[in-house]
Amino acid sequence: MAIKRRASAAWQGTGQDGKGHLTTQSGTLKDTPYSFTARFGDGQGTNPEELIAAAHAGCFAMATAFELSGAGHPPDSLQAEATVILEQDGPGWKISASHLVLRGRVPGIDAATFQKIVAGAKANCPVSKLLNAEITLEATLE
Repeated sequence: MAIKRRASAAWQGTGQDGKGHLTTQSGTLKDTPYSFTARFGDGQGTNPEELIAAAHAGCFAMATAFELSGAGHPPDSLQAEATVILEQDGPGWKISASHLVLRGRVPGIDAATFQKIVAGAKANCPVSKLLNAEITLEATLE
């Protein structure tokens, strides 16, 4: 079984001076603005790297919840954050890394088991598998 998800981008103008809009299949993003200044500065709107970071954090949190629950340790709460690094690569750019930070409240689990399960979730999260970048992780059991 294959699940397909769609998003579209519309862009007008040059790379630096143009502007675009993103729309997702679900409608969560609908004509959401993005631009050069939102990507490389502090302009209004979103950017591809921010969306990849959101996708990675969301995927990782859900994968961790599944893995913890499957091991008999359903979490009370998980707070995941992803920081995607965009670096110059010759004349262009590349996403070189994604750093995950996780804070979890999981009753009855010891720190070693938590770290083992979280490492597995990091490796098996579908977005982690997609990214061809170094993925680092800091996980804290509260």
